[in-house]
Amino acid sequence: MKYLFSKKALPNYLVWSITLLPSYIIKYQSAVKSGRLEFSYLVSEGLIWFTLMILLTASIQFCIDKFVKKDETLTLKVFKFLGFLVIATFLFNLILWPIIDVVYTSIQGKEAEEYGKLPTNIFNWFAWIVWYLISAYSALYREIKEEKIKNVELQASLKESQLNTLKGQINPHFMFNSLNNIRGLMLEDVDRARNMLTSLSETLRYSLTKSDVNSIALEDELEMVENYIEISKIQFENRLQFETHIDEASLNKQIPPMIIQMLVENAIKHGISNLKVGGGVSLSTVIKNDLLQIEVINSGTLQSNKNTTQLGLKNIKKRLELLYGEKATFNLNEVKNQVVATIKIPLA
Repeated sequence: MKYLFSKKALPNYLVWSITLLPSYIIKYQSAVKSGRLEFSYLVSEGLIWFTLMILLTASIQFCIDKFVKKDETLTLKVFKFLGFLVIATFLFNLILWPIIDVVYTSIQGKEAEEYGKLPTNIFNWFAWIVWYLISAYSALYREIKEEKIKNVELQASLKESQLNTLKGQINPHFMFNSLNNIRGLMLEDVDRARNMLTSLSETLRYSLTKSDVNSIALEDELEMVENYIEISKIQFENRLQFETHIDEASLNKQIPPMIIQMLVENAIKHGISNLKVGGGVSLSTVIKNDLLQIEVINSGTLQSNKNTTQLGLKNIKKRLELLYGEKATFNLNEVKNQVVATIKIPLA
C-alpha cells in the first residue's frame, strides 16, 4: 500500500495530474466547439488514464524495490529498469485501449474512432518515458548516495577500530619493565619507589582516559612524557639525560595522544639502551608554516635499529596516515651520530 498511499506515491499523483490536466482541458474545449464528445466521457477517460498510470507506476516502483538488488552491477540494474518499462508500456496499451473503447461506445453510442489514437499514444508514451527516466534516475541516485554514506560510515568505523588497535599497542611492553624496576627499587629507596609508582599510575590513567580520543593538547602529552622519563630513569639512572625546548605557542595545539611518548620511548629503547655510557634525548616543538613540528633527537645511530621490528615507528606512521592522510609527515634520519625523528602535523 505504500506505493499507492504514502510520500513515495505522492510524486506519481502530481506528475500524472500535471501531465493529463492540460490535455483534457484542450479536449474539453474541442468537444464544446464540435459537440462530438460527451463531457461524461471525457471525465471517465481521464479517470481511467489517471488510475491506470498510478497503478502501473506504483507497480514499477514495487518491482524496482523487490527485484533490483543493491549488490548488482549498474548495467544489470539498467537492463532491469528497461525491462520494467517495456512490460509496463505493453500492459498500458493492452489494458487501456479496450477499456476506453467500451466506455466510448457506451457513452457516445457508436464505435470508437481510430484516427485520434496515434497522436494521443505518442504524447502519453513520451510523458510515460520521461516520468520513468526521472523515476529510475532518482532510484539509482538515492541508492548510490546511500551506498556512499554507508561506505563513509564503514571507513570511519574501520579507521576508529584501527586507531584503537594501534593505541592498544603502545603501553604493555614498557609497563612490565617499569613494574620490575620499581620492585627492585623498593629494596633500595622506598620513597623513590613510591614516587615512581605514582608516576606509573598517572601514566596508566592518562592511557585509559585518552584511549577514546584522537587528539589532545600538547601540554597534556608533555606531562605524560615527564612521567615516562621519571620511570625510565630508574633503569638508566645517570646514563639518561633529557631536555626540552618547547615553543609556548604550541602548548595548546592538538596532537594524537601518546605520539610524543612513543618517539621518546623509541629513542630510549633503541638509542640510549644500546650505548654503554648512555646519552641524551632532546624534545623540541615549534610552529612553522601552519605546521606543528615535533622533533626528538637521541644519541646513537640508526644502524643499531636494524635488528628491531620497529613496531613503535610503524605505529606512528600508521596513526598519522589514518588521521591526516598525506598532510602529516614522519621522518627518521641519522645526523652526526644522532638519530633525529621529526613529525609535522597540519594545524588547519
